[in-house]
Amino acid sequence: MKFTLKDYQEEAIGQVLDRLRKARRRWRQDGDRSSISLSATTGAGKTVMAAAVFEALFYGNDEFNFEPDPGAVVIWFSDDPSLNTQSQWRLLEASDRLSVSSLVTIESSFASDRLEAGKVYFLNTQKLSRNSLLVRGHDPAAAKDGAPRLMPDDRAFTIWDIIQNTIEHPDLTLYLVLDEAHRGMREGRGGGADGKPTIVRQLINGTGAVPGVPVVLGISATVDRFDKAMEEAKNRDRLPDVKVDAQKVQDSGLLKDTIILDVPDEVGDFRTVLLRRATDKLKEISDAWLAYERAQHGTESVVPLMVLQVPNSPDPNDVGAWLDVIFSQMPELQSDICVANVFGEHRMERFGRHDVPYVEPQRVQESPWVRVLVAKDAISTGWDCPRAEVMVSFRPASDQTHITQLLGRMVRAPLARRIPGNDRLNAVDCLLPHFDRKKVKNVVSALKSGGGDGEAPAMRRVLVSPARLTENRAIPPEVWDKLLSLPSQSLPRTHARPVKRLTILAHELAYDGLVEAAGHKAHERLHGVLDTLRAELAGDIASARRSVLMVEGKTIRADVSTGGMSFDDFVEAADRAVIDEAYGRAARTISPDVARTYTEHVARGLGLADEHEALDDAREIVAAMGLVPIVKDRLEAEAETMARDWLLAFRSAIKALPDDRQDAYRDIRQMSAAPLDSTLAKPTSWERETKERQADGSEIPLDRWPHHLLCDADGLFPVSYASSWEEDVLSAEMKKEAVIGWYRNPGTPGQDSLGITYQMAGEPMIQRPDFIFFRQGPGGEVLADIVDPHDHNKGDSLARLKGLASYAAAHGSHYRSIRAVAKVDGTYRALDLMNPGTRAKLEAAESAAAAYRDSTSLKSD
Repeated sequence: MKFTLKDYQEEAIGQVLDRLRKARRRWRQDGDRSSISLSATTGAGKTVMAAAVFEALFYGNDEFNFEPDPGAVVIWFSDDPSLNTQSQWRLLEASDRLSVSSLVTIESSFASDRLEAGKVYFLNTQKLSRNSLLVRGHDPAAAKDGAPRLMPDDRAFTIWDIIQNTIEHPDLTLYLVLDEAHRGMREGRGGGADGKPTIVRQLINGTGAVPGVPVVLGISATVDRFDKAMEEAKNRDRLPDVKVDAQKVQDSGLLKDTIILDVPDEVGDFRTVLLRRATDKLKEISDAWLAYERAQHGTESVVPLMVLQVPNSPDPNDVGAWLDVIFSQMPELQSDICVANVFGEHRMERFGRHDVPYVEPQRVQESPWVRVLVAKDAISTGWDCPRAEVMVSFRPASDQTHITQLLGRMVRAPLARRIPGNDRLNAVDCLLPHFDRKKVKNVVSALKSGGGDGEAPAMRRVLVSPARLTENRAIPPEVWDKLLSLPSQSLPRTHARPVKRLTILAHELAYDGLVEAAGHKAHERLHGVLDTLRAELAGDIASARRSVLMVEGKTIRADVSTGGMSFDDFVEAADRAVIDEAYGRAARTISPDVARTYTEHVARGLGLADEHEALDDAREIVAAMGLVPIVKDRLEAEAETMARDWLLAFRSAIKALPDDRQDAYRDIRQMSAAPLDSTLAKPTSWERETKERQADGSEIPLDRWPHHLLCDADGLFPVSYASSWEEDVLSAEMKKEAVIGWYRNPGTPGQDSLGITYQMAGEPMIQRPDFIFFRQGPGGEVLADIVDPHDHNKGDSLARLKGLASYAAAHGSHYRSIRAVAKVDGTYRALDLMNPGTRAKLEAAESAAAAYRDSTSLKSD
């Protein structure tokens, strides 16, 4: 793979491969057909995960202990040719093993008796329709009595013949991958069980003499309809679903954190006003990305565009007038040269005085000349354009589903990562002229649940007309320095592979010029560990080598007349296939790359004249070492140590790199089972609500407080309280002397949010304490306090307190105090987690409430 996979992607890929292994075995051994579903929220990287799965199918995968299927054939099926083209391009972009020749689009001229192993074939509904040349078995007009069957273009096989021949071939296994698997699952026009099955269902269940596809993998954000169809399918086993946690996707930074909605405060025709505002936002975000590019020394570039969403039957003159407003507000746009349409008619459109060309949806992202895109609803499903930063929808309020579906396609982060501390670059803007603040409620609810597609709720903010907050110039620089020095924790990786982590780190350090020949140095150190183990464990390795070279077994003899049985042992020398299999297991244990270089290292040290003989002996030694468990443990411990040493040694140098390079090292830190702590990134721009909506639909202004590190134009920070506790604690702390600043720690993931880990039922979790206060110390130094009001009656309250206590024990030197606050029996009480005695009592506490009752009242704090 060209990309470093996210933790949730690795987890899902491993589960899919496990299902495919079982499905392949059931088909090859018993002829049983199977189905699998992979569901993941929009923007999770479903095509990237599919690329990794295809690589494993064709070439195997050592990390997942997955053997290749030499007969694997894949059909990638969707109901839209443009989606297939986009998917084909993404697979090529993600994979370093799939080539153009292995990704084949089946055109009408396709001629073959069967599909070939090791290839992905792209097929769509239209290619299987009644009028497609691929389907028509003969030309009725040319058929005469006694005449032979004539095929279109003189071909011998229809596409259904080809699929049937592929399924029935003894050496091939056909896998059907359904993109957007929720589509095409309804019955045909006849309706009900007796209705004509859709083309997708014909592929799944078979049609006529054509049998159903052996293995079906459905991929979608919503697979309920697919799962229902699989339940109704005849003679097909459903393997367990693979579901990607939407929260993990949002946490990864692949999706934008915030959707900003602008709506009128009153009823009226505000189309022109909001369109001008949208154009200003396009100019503003364009300037912001340009400034970011310059600050990052030109390493990355984003050219934002505006989506102009119109009704299904728009008045061309209205659209032309809207384009005139855009061009007058942003003259640097060169009129028609920067506008395109993605209407279903696929033609040049005349809007007023403007001729607007058609562009294929999958080409928009890579066509920077398109700055304004006129769309209906044809791009609501499957389309992706991360640089779409602003949307104006002229659809009426009754069309909220179309609006939320399209916005759900616009949430992918342009650089596939979160921009540190900048809400503006982590947000998408939507302006709704036909809505008001009351009507927008349903849109907000749909977007918070993942874009209106029925996905699991994700931690996504939807803000209505928020305020922009920037650095508070009244805060002393020393306060900022203190904030940015505080250690933040992150969740460990589920699939931590220390040797792989070290290899990736070495590559990045060499790329950035921080360690010359880092990969060679890493392998040398690991070779040294393996050399030491060869000496220490010589006897165990010799015994393991004998077991590799010799195959032991028993011969069973049965006397038919007497029924007696005898057993004779036998020993045979292993052949090359057995030795290679043992070496492959060892390579998976100590990593294929290290196994290869260490084999060469051992071969050089054997001193044999015959190079091939030396390599054969070295492979046997490495195969034997893989059978000794302590070898893997010691090697991984050394790899972990070396990676940590390098990350600590180059911590300052890494922090001076551009954001994209820092992000690469942040991922490496999190690959560990116990990630290194990191420091916060400086927040530069936040978006915050200024009003709170009441149950009756009315709104009241939020409280605004001084001395926050970020503020509005008046130097104040608007606060939305999660509970009355937060309001009371903030008020009490701000009344104390020597407070020179405070920080409302973001509750959403990001490099500007302080994270603290804790264990819940054996699983690592993360919390983000609410407040950090800064005070002037007696010597003029800046001191920091964590104050976290949290409900003590929740199921994870005690686990959170213990996590906060562990953080205080490890990092207390960075703080004046770390306190957890709760209202217990009508009185606010605080746990001083800097106090070792408090931490000891907390460790023995049976509940959070009991721990608080044995603590200090805030009145005497």
